[in-house]
Amino acid sequence: MSTKNATHQHPELTTFTLWVMTVATGLVVANLYYNQPLLDDISLTLHCSKARAGQVSIATQIGYATGMLLLAPLADMVRRKRLMMILFFFIVLSALLTASAPNINILVIGSFLLGLTSMVPQLLVPMAAHLAKPHERGKKIGVIMSGLLIGILVSRTFSGYIGALFGWRMVFYAAAGLMLIIWLLIGLFLPEVEPDYKGTYKSLMTSIYNLVKTEPKLRLASLRGALCFACFSAFWTTIVFLLKQNFNMGSGVAGEFGLVGAFGAIAAGLMGRLSDKMDAYKLSGFTILLIIASFVIFYFSSYSIIGLVIGVIVLDMGVQATHISNQSIIFALNPQARNRINTVYMVSYFIGGSFGTFLVTQLWKTYQWNGVCAVGLLLSTSTLVIHLLNHKNNTEAK
Repeated sequence: MSTKNATHQHPELTTFTLWVMTVATGLVVANLYYNQPLLDDISLTLHCSKARAGQVSIATQIGYATGMLLLAPLADMVRRKRLMMILFFFIVLSALLTASAPNINILVIGSFLLGLTSMVPQLLVPMAAHLAKPHERGKKIGVIMSGLLIGILVSRTFSGYIGALFGWRMVFYAAAGLMLIIWLLIGLFLPEVEPDYKGTYKSLMTSIYNLVKTEPKLRLASLRGALCFACFSAFWTTIVFLLKQNFNMGSGVAGEFGLVGAFGAIAAGLMGRLSDKMDAYKLSGFTILLIIASFVIFYFSSYSIIGLVIGVIVLDMGVQATHISNQSIIFALNPQARNRINTVYMVSYFIGGSFGTFLVTQLWKTYQWNGVCAVGLLLSTSTLVIHLLNHKNNTEAK
C-alpha cells in the first residue's frame, strides 16, 4: 500500500463550480428525507403500522451509511467525477423502484438502495475541501453545507405538498426527474479530480481502521456528530405524528416546518466562516447547548405551533453548526485521506441518525411526544458531557 504525495494539479474552485456542487448536494441529499413527512400516508396506503412505516426512514439512512462506508472511500483511488456519473444512474433506478413499490417490503428495499446510491454529497464535500484554498476551506465547506441543509429541510416541504396533492409515490417519480437534471449538470460542468491513493481496495478499506485508531480528533468528532444527528432524526421522524395527533394536521404542514428550519442554513454559512477564525472545538460546545435547549422548548410546546417553530430553528442551527465545526476539524487532519476520513465521520453520523429514528418510532406508541423529548435531551446532554470530558485529549492532539 502506498499513497502518493499530492502531485496532481487540481482545478480552481470557481464560484460557478461551487454553485453547481452546492445545488447538486442539496438536491441529492433530499432523496434521504422525502419519506419523513409521508410516513403516515405510507402507513395508510400500504396498510402497515407507523413503526413499520418508520422502517422506510431507517432503511434510507442505513443505506446512506452503507454507501459511505463501501463506496465513498473509492474517491481516494478513482476519478471522482466518473464515480459520481455511475452513481447517478443507480440513483434514478432506485427512485423509480421506490415510487412503484407495491408493498412495504419492496418500499424498504427501494429506500435502502436510494440511500445507498445517494451518497454523492459525501463525495462533493471532500472535493470542495480539496479544491478550496486552505484559508478559505471552512467558508467553502459552509457554502456546500448550506446547500445540503436547505436540501434536507426543503425536501420535507416539497414532499409534504406533493404528497398531499398527488400522493407519496409522485414524490419519488419527481425525484427521479430531478436526478436526471443533476446528472447532466455534473457531467457538463464539474471538473475531474485525479486520485492520490495507489493501492488495492482491500488496503484502502484497511487504512480506514488505521485512521480511526490514530486520530483522536476524528473519533471525538464522529461520536459527537452521531449523537447530534440522532437528536435531529428523532425530532423530524416524529413531528408528523405529533401534528396529526395534537393539531389534526397532515404531511403538508409537516413539510412546512422544513422551511422554518432553513434558518439553520444561515448558521451553516456563518459557522463555516467562524471555524476559519476560531477554535472549532470550543465553538462546538456552544452549538451543542443549542440542541439541548431545543428539546426543552419542544417539551413545553406539544400544543403550541409557535413553540415548535422556535424549537425547530434552535435545533437546526445547533445541529448544523456542530456539523460544520466537526468537518472543519476532520478535514484539516490528512489531505490525502479526506474521503476516508469523511467516510468514518459520516458513517458514524448516519448510524446515529438511524439509532435516533429507531428509538423514537419504538417509543412513540407508549410514550409519544414526551418520549421523543426525553430521548433528545438524553442524547444531547450526553454529547455535551462527552465533549467536555475529551477536552484534554483534544488539546493533546493539536
